Amino acid sequence: MSNPLKGFTVNRADIRFTGHDLQRPECILAERDGTLWSADARGGVVRIAPDGSQELIVQTGLEQVGGGSFEDRYVNTQGSLPNGLAFDAEGNFLIANFGTDRLEFMRRNGESKVLIDQIDGRPLGKANFVTRDSKGRLWLTVTTQTIPWTDHVKTNSRDGYIALIDDKGVRIVADNLCGTNELRFDAKEEWLYVAETTSRNITRFLVHHNGDLTNREIYGPSNVGGFCDGIAFDAYGNLWSTLIMSDRLIAITPEGELLTILDDGDAEKTAELDRAWEEGRVTPDVMAAATGTLCPWMASLTFGGPDLKTVYLGSLRGDRIPYFRSPVAGLPLIYW
Repeated sequence: MSNPLKGFTVNRADIRFTGHDLQRPECILAERDGTLWSADARGGVVRIAPDGSQELIVQTGLEQVGGGSFEDRYVNTQGSLPNGLAFDAEGNFLIANFGTDRLEFMRRNGESKVLIDQIDGRPLGKANFVTRDSKGRLWLTVTTQTIPWTDHVKTNSRDGYIALIDDKGVRIVADNLCGTNELRFDAKEEWLYVAETTSRNITRFLVHHNGDLTNREIYGPSNVGGFCDGIAFDAYGNLWSTLIMSDRLIAITPEGELLTILDDGDAEKTAELDRAWEEGRVTPDVMAAATGTLCPWMASLTFGGPDLKTVYLGSLRGDRIPYFRSPVAGLPLIYW
């Protein structure tokens, strides 16, 4: 079968939107009935029903700090910033919180608690993303331990890691990573793929039965052309990725070819950002200047809909969720 993604690009006229007045809808979960759940910077998630109605569910039982300037909230990451989301075995939420530097649990009524806030006796660092495998184990990424975290972008520090949470507790299973972001398994859970955002590449590991990760290698191009953030597989085996700030959506084919599916970036500002990265002088101002219009600071992608062919795009600076139809279905995720 030929690759259905070859030659496909998104027609901007075909992009639709759902949700309104969202705050930092970084990660999106899609249920089979069409319900969407979006991370929200007000300290919780927004439920968007199939009919478009929505409800903000704020975490309770945890100290919440909101408001403040863009720099305070998004650069200095003050307060709660729910980032990566996953369902637990009962359909409640696991939240990697980039603001509180914790892995948190939230029931659908908002009742919340801290699951993990340190590892090996020290603070976690910038908790970015969490996923659950078919064995019920949790996999957590930490982007950096640098304070402030934005200095990591200037230095490309390799202080990110992947942690595994299972019946033995929590342990680091991969480190020396550069801007660890979203991670996904292939269809057979033989390999674990992770976006190294600040080194601009996808890395993969062979997964052993006990959770050990070995055979580390770069998957696809050594530089995907931007800051890879969210990743997701489709049923054909293409690995999709968002490029935050460049605001492009790309895919790496099983043969390693790089495809561009959507480009919504500002070419001039993106070029300036690229030069700053190459010269080690990326600053919050340079990052803030580079952004698109449809999905500003495109951060994640989620396959949903009854046939898993509807692609929803998450972002850090948007207030609604763009979506479009894909020629190929997404790889099903673990549900409860």
